[in-house]
Amino acid sequence: MQVSKSFKRLIFWELSIPVALLTLGIYHGLMQTIYRAGVLKQAAFAKLDYYQGLTLHGVINAIVLTTFFAVAFGHATIAFYFKKEPNRKVAWFSFALMTTGTVMAAWAMLAGKASVLYTFYPPLKGHPLFYLGAALLIVGSWVSFFDWSRMYVKWKNENPNTKTPLAVIGTLINFTIWFVCTLAVAYEVLVLLLPWSLGWTPTVNVTLARTLFWFFGHALVYFWLLPAYIMFYTMLPKLAGGKLYSDLAGRIALFLFLLFSVPVGVHHQYSDPSITQGIKFFQGMLTFGVTIPSFITAFTLAASLEYAARRRGSKGWFGWMKKLPYLDADNYLFAYLISGLILFIFGGLTGIVNASYQLNNVVHNTSWMPGHFHMTVAGPVFLSIIGMSTYLYTKLSGRKIFMPKVNVIIPYMWTIGVLIFSTGLMWGGLIGEPRRTNLGMTYLNPDHELFRPDWVPTTTLALIGGIIMFIAGTLYIVVFFGTMVRKKQHAAALELPVSDAYHDEKRIPLFDKFKPWLVVMAIILVVAYVPAFLNVKNNTGPKAPGFTPDNPVPIESTKK
Repeated sequence: MQVSKSFKRLIFWELSIPVALLTLGIYHGLMQTIYRAGVLKQAAFAKLDYYQGLTLHGVINAIVLTTFFAVAFGHATIAFYFKKEPNRKVAWFSFALMTTGTVMAAWAMLAGKASVLYTFYPPLKGHPLFYLGAALLIVGSWVSFFDWSRMYVKWKNENPNTKTPLAVIGTLINFTIWFVCTLAVAYEVLVLLLPWSLGWTPTVNVTLARTLFWFFGHALVYFWLLPAYIMFYTMLPKLAGGKLYSDLAGRIALFLFLLFSVPVGVHHQYSDPSITQGIKFFQGMLTFGVTIPSFITAFTLAASLEYAARRRGSKGWFGWMKKLPYLDADNYLFAYLISGLILFIFGGLTGIVNASYQLNNVVHNTSWMPGHFHMTVAGPVFLSIIGMSTYLYTKLSGRKIFMPKVNVIIPYMWTIGVLIFSTGLMWGGLIGEPRRTNLGMTYLNPDHELFRPDWVPTTTLALIGGIIMFIAGTLYIVVFFGTMVRKKQHAAALELPVSDAYHDEKRIPLFDKFKPWLVVMAIILVVAYVPAFLNVKNNTGPKAPGFTPDNPVPIESTKK
């Protein structure tokens, strides 16, 4: 598809800005492993302290990179399948809001005035510009979503009996989840945190802020993941040389995410005594519900890849695994997606541990959590983002990949690094190693009375993995910006690999309409979160029931 110069420039900027910022994000990721391994036994390095670096690493990698990419990928997907570009003025206005917000938040973090990790989590307090910047970044992404929704309604009115492309369904589901969950964090930021940060209010309801944050915080994970899911379903089978096993399976999985992605945030608050056990149990069960679309995806993609490999001549039960184009430099996007898929297997399995009430209590405030987190966010999310960023840029610019043989190895190097890194973190978590802690100043300092020699192997393993990840990430940045300076060598166009379906089921209205799913989504949200917010209202402040440190049940209840 031929697109305008304005559209190309928009995509280029939305891809290149976060990749440029990724240099900071990856650097501070390496520094985290160095601090935690005890190589540095101080609070700061190069005038950036540990928590300032942790904030930069989290916000750049988990918020800025993912949001910019999701919007850029959404523009490309909607334009490609509808054969029409989004409204030019609206798209550039969206970009301007996101960029302005990023600059504001970046200043606050670099100035050391917003070292609040990547969360909006009181009692940690950031500079007002940090909160304003985050709000603008979010609102800017909404603007593009509203324009895509307009295009979808118009297209559907013109094609009422045509099955909506699976990639379009996925994009709109993803941004519906994003819009709903960010309403809560927008309220938290604009109504609670910003007035508090400006000094207009003396305090803030911490439990309410936490609950609003986690209404957003876990659904955010699926906002990160669904672009990867779209690529897995609509592109990976084609890249492997085969077909998608079932189009309907993809639709079922994506619509189930619409139901289960948001009403699960309380499982991050299992240790919070202000929320009753029944609500925690209910949202814990909903969290296990998210595994259903994941298992559907696992089966569908395995069948799709096996079909592709058998077309290539594979034999035997597992021989198909050897026949996929792992190191094809001209088909490098397959390498990025299959590597992310491999990591996601481990990320999904460890996520089930986190959803369990009993097991979560064991691992929640340990390094197990960032170990799991990197299996998912640094796995399918990150690899699909950087792989597709390169792919979109080369197609829209007409330039060939810089260092193609290195490019196809990068995702495997990154995968090895993540596996080593996360193994070190999760092993350390199981023996009590805390997260979000500068271990080099105490626990990994042999001269300190709190020194823990049993954590030396785990943090060293994480350091080794972090170094491998840093090298792979640096090579990617070289490849991406090296490609930008190459001469144009082929015709420029918007092109996406599109997988045909082996089972291309007829249009089923239930899986081609949003209205019934949005109604069910709203009902589940009300049932899951109205009681939680009533708990927060009644169980915090001066009139809250008393608790003992060793029991999350109110004292009045235990007396009865």
